[in-house]
Amino acid sequence: MPPHLVVAPLLIAFVTAVLTLFLRRVPRVQRTASLMGALAYLGSVALLAKTVAARSILVYQISGWPAPFGITLVADALSVFMLGLTAIVSLAAVVFSMRFMSEYAQRVSYHSLYHLMVVGITGSFLTGDVFNLFVWFEVMLISSYVLVAFYSGPEHTRAALQYTVLNLLGSAVMLLAIGGLYATTGTLNMADMARRLGNPERFGVDPVPVLGLAALLFCVFALKAGIVPFQFWVPAAYRAAPAPVAAMLAGIVKKVGVYAIIRLYFTVFAAATLPEPLSLPGLTGTSFLDFFGPVMFVMAAASILLGGIGAVSRPDLDGLLAYSSISQIGFIVLPLAVAATVPEVRALGIAATLIYTLNHGLAKSMLFLASGTVQDAIGSLRFTDLGGLAQRTPILSASVFIGVLALIGIPPLSGFFAKLFVFRTTTNASVLGGWGAVLALLVALGGSIFTIAYVTRAWNRGFWGTQSEAVRTATYPPVLVTVVTGLAALLLIVGIGFEPVLRVVEAAAEAALAREEYVNTVLSGVRGADEVLAGSQTTLEPSQGTI
Repeated sequence: MPPHLVVAPLLIAFVTAVLTLFLRRVPRVQRTASLMGALAYLGSVALLAKTVAARSILVYQISGWPAPFGITLVADALSVFMLGLTAIVSLAAVVFSMRFMSEYAQRVSYHSLYHLMVVGITGSFLTGDVFNLFVWFEVMLISSYVLVAFYSGPEHTRAALQYTVLNLLGSAVMLLAIGGLYATTGTLNMADMARRLGNPERFGVDPVPVLGLAALLFCVFALKAGIVPFQFWVPAAYRAAPAPVAAMLAGIVKKVGVYAIIRLYFTVFAAATLPEPLSLPGLTGTSFLDFFGPVMFVMAAASILLGGIGAVSRPDLDGLLAYSSISQIGFIVLPLAVAATVPEVRALGIAATLIYTLNHGLAKSMLFLASGTVQDAIGSLRFTDLGGLAQRTPILSASVFIGVLALIGIPPLSGFFAKLFVFRTTTNASVLGGWGAVLALLVALGGSIFTIAYVTRAWNRGFWGTQSEAVRTATYPPVLVTVVTGLAALLLIVGIGFEPVLRVVEAAAEAALAREEYVNTVLSGVRGADEVLAGSQTTLEPSQGTI
């Protein structure tokens, strides 16, 4: 039955984690199981995406308990889009790991921890209630704690400790906020919460404390995504983690926080309105998004500028990529801030965020894998030890060149469309008369200049110039170079064949805003589920749906 497809990626990732644990005494079979599991995961996501394209939303009620009382898994165009990106990056990282990680590391625990992290990511994208979002976050994070500290050196342990402590504090705050939401709304199911927030008189919900609790929850998601001022863990964790783990952290794990912001704040909390307009400086209106839009803008702008400044000054490639990730997450959140404050560009803003998420997920994962290839061959990533890589290994260098051009936004790469839609969102909002959108446009322009500065510096110092002795005598493993080249080719393919990608993104953006359809589908057996957002907008208006 099609609804059972919703749980398939989750089960495949979990079974793969268990199999690789039990097969650790047979290393070759263990690695084969890990690879086959990643391929099966990709196939299950592709099949799920095909089914969702035909049916719009699939709902799986675990053990047959109906929503909002049981555990619900929901697959729509938005969650499937994120799963697709996860499947691609995860497969590339698994193949890379089989050559990059030592045989002992793989045999003991690496593959099991890696696939358990994928289990947590998958559950986060599919869950239909906020408590299980917390549960899946913890599954993902517990695995990543060990993976960040995998090399067990002083630097790695210090980075893992900082990463763990910050995220444990975030998890405590998240659990506190979830408990408060249950006390104020009477439910944890996302669809049921949207229904109750849309009709507070009927269900006796006071939206004022819900706004405060939603703000607490937003801080947690910002921490998971590494948005300023919650970015402290990013540079150290990325530099300490093995290259394939850093690729997953930058390419996918950070995006779980972005997905949670889109799903909860644009699908669920946007249903609520305050009894009186906000009276805080710079904040007006009665919608929850009127509050979170300016907050997201400040955080996105700070991320773009702080990350850009940090990346320009780094003496090594991994440090540059880590600070670049802080800057790039700002570009991902910036159109969400505009979309929250200017309803007419809401669908366009979410689409811009998703396109940038796709480009950053592929490009930054590829660049971290390329960095790992250089580290494996040379033993250093400091620019003083590099130089002349373009002459010594032209295929790897060409792939890196494609990646940095994608971050800048040069056509015909996917990054061009990512930057185009960010600028299109801010420009369209500016035309509608929003000064905040004008500031967002200026921030995007400034951030793009920083991007050009730091990627140019990395290319000039690491790939051009005089060839160092270490670069000249190093051997570059073909398997690692092939994985990097494959992701670079994908960046080019997505850019050249962008039209079908745009259709997928449009469907995902519409799914994020199609609150009525989401609520009615998930709560199809609950009386009154069709009374979704009394007195507020429930369907995608033409002005929002035009991308």
